[in-house]
Amino acid sequence: MELRDLQSFIDVADHQSFTKAAEHSYLSQPSLSKAVKKLEEELGVELFDRSTRRLHLTDAGSIVYAQAKKAMIPLRELPDLIDELQAVAAGSIQIGVPPLIGTLFFPSIARTFRDQYPHVSLELIEDGAKVIEQLVADSSIDVGIVVLPADPALYDIYPFMTDEFVLYVHDGHPLAEREHVFLTDLAEEKLIVFSKNFTLHDYVLNACRAAGFTPDVSYESSQWDLIFELVASRLGVTLLPKSIFEKRLNSSVRMIPLQSPPIPWKLGVIAKKGAYQSYALKKFLAMIKN
Repeated sequence: MELRDLQSFIDVADHQSFTKAAEHSYLSQPSLSKAVKKLEEELGVELFDRSTRRLHLTDAGSIVYAQAKKAMIPLRELPDLIDELQAVAAGSIQIGVPPLIGTLFFPSIARTFRDQYPHVSLELIEDGAKVIEQLVADSSIDVGIVVLPADPALYDIYPFMTDEFVLYVHDGHPLAEREHVFLTDLAEEKLIVFSKNFTLHDYVLNACRAAGFTPDVSYESSQWDLIFELVASRLGVTLLPKSIFEKRLNSSVRMIPLQSPPIPWKLGVIAKKGAYQSYALKKFLAMIKN
């Protein structure tokens, strides 16, 4: 049973004539007659009483007519639903976010987006930036917030924030009273860094190597707040973005700017290049760009 046959049957029933139905539709009278005959054969009943000048529905025809009208309602509503979807952006978005970035920026992003598009749900997937990049590449999630640069051959990239790394030490550390430090001042320090599946792990270690030394890593962790507690416990120092200072829970941790070389921290949202983007996702990316 095909929808176009049902629509042909409805047209004939509404006009009580194959001829008049043909005049008001895009089908010829023989096509309408064939469609109705096909329905009757499929259902094993007569839909019209053809013994009078005007066609009248049989009892079976009345039942089929009522159900066919109900069946066509969702199709008639479809354009309106699409228009509504485009207008209000309904749906859901899966977003990959590293824990540090999630702590610093995601709440404000989510709040701003919810205020504009309350019908869209944001599903948060937390992991290291390396894992998130792969999830986006595999189409396992819609977008990811990562540390830039990212491969422009694989991803559409939407930069949205720039920060810089600073040194964090406990307040009793010899460097605690310095107005600034050089990266080379950390050559003999015990360094606490993020775990290896986090982009920040390689980012910090590569910056140290570029400055001429291989850092002595004392601890690795996937949690930025644990790293701060390790620093507060005098178990090492760490290099983290400046914007995290306001989030620290231990007041004994001091922040010291890096004089040279600076270590910039650029963040962006990535989406798989060429992948389908829902209306909700397009609205989210537009918000990031703006």
